[in-house]
Amino acid sequence: MTEGVALAHDYATQRGGAERVALWLAEAFPGSPMYTTLYDHEGTFPEFSRLDLRTSPLDRVGALRRHHRLALPLLAPAVSAQRVEADVLLASSTGWAHGYKGAGRTVVYCHAPARWLYQRDRYLGGRDGRGAADRVRGGIASAALATLSPALRGWDRRAAERADVYLANSTVTQRAIREAYGIEAEILPPPPAMLPAGPEQEVPGIEPGFLLCVARLLPYKNVDVLVEAARLAGRRLVIVGDGPDRARLEGLAATGAPVSGRWGSPSGTVAARGRTTLLGRVDDPELRWLYRNCSMLVAASYEDYGLSPLEAGAFGRPSVVLRDGGYLDTVVDGVTGTFFDAPEPRLVARAVQDASDVPWEDDVLTAHVETFAIPRFVARLREVVDAQRSIVHGGTSTSGKRNP
Repeated sequence: MTEGVALAHDYATQRGGAERVALWLAEAFPGSPMYTTLYDHEGTFPEFSRLDLRTSPLDRVGALRRHHRLALPLLAPAVSAQRVEADVLLASSTGWAHGYKGAGRTVVYCHAPARWLYQRDRYLGGRDGRGAADRVRGGIASAALATLSPALRGWDRRAAERADVYLANSTVTQRAIREAYGIEAEILPPPPAMLPAGPEQEVPGIEPGFLLCVARLLPYKNVDVLVEAARLAGRRLVIVGDGPDRARLEGLAATGAPVSGRWGSPSGTVAARGRTTLLGRVDDPELRWLYRNCSMLVAASYEDYGLSPLEAGAFGRPSVVLRDGGYLDTVVDGVTGTFFDAPEPRLVARAVQDASDVPWEDDVLTAHVETFAIPRFVARLREVVDAQRSIVHGGTSTSGKRNP
């Protein structure tokens, strides 16, 4: 166990970039307990099962584990009720984990200030072109968030003000932290978690040369834009990920009712008609095979940190992504990928066609990824945490003190 250090993460219920980073924190501080509100072993990465997870009482409710958004009004009090026993808490937070109390010092690794508070329209996927039912559901969710926001915003800001150090994953997150809390955070971009070293497993029925999207299926991810773009470009699109928007996307991808494929748990099901295949969740060996055999990665969402292009680049594959958000930190235009200026199918299709004509160089792509190396990330985390631990024990270190 790493003496005196505890970890925290909002909830371990899904497979996303924040969960990958939480696992890197656990690797940097082996044996440290990880506090979290909810844990769904079927929904998140299997590596969490090997950690000392300390969940809230909410975790006893199966429906909340499987659908963590239902717990939104309950998460702040659940976090506030748990007490952390440690010299230093290192919290991986997108809205909740920075609120844990009890540690001598708190370091927050912020993926983004709470999107439901500061990016509500984007979080709810506020775009034209959705069906009436989608608009009604979005309106209900927006009204609920508007009701909850004043109390949650106060809790969120008080939690941020208690922290001693803030780290941001990207330039846009650094700016968002400054705007939300008045805190100047250090930028520490995380490494890609999916690297070529490791086993690969071929995905049945998928021929090499496809477009690949790796994303949680939420409205703000704009995966529907990619489905239409693939049709316009005459290319096959393979989508990895799961989420509340899956049924709607299956309907868009199919000419009729969605069809179930031959895959079962844990890799999900396939709904494929026309040019799009939805795989659901896949195991790491399958994801490695998909990265290696795709022609390029595509993404049309605003992201606070653009992790998936680094994963694709590690396999020598370029990315076609939205010119916004965290992708500006992780994609070099014309060198490791191509940008489009708005999440519109015709613009994505045109960028895909342009990228198909570029002779991308594998060694250039992989060299770019190496600048986001794991050892650099882990070493800086340890420096910051050690400095805070020194303060707890009466040291005079100035490295990593409270952000101004």
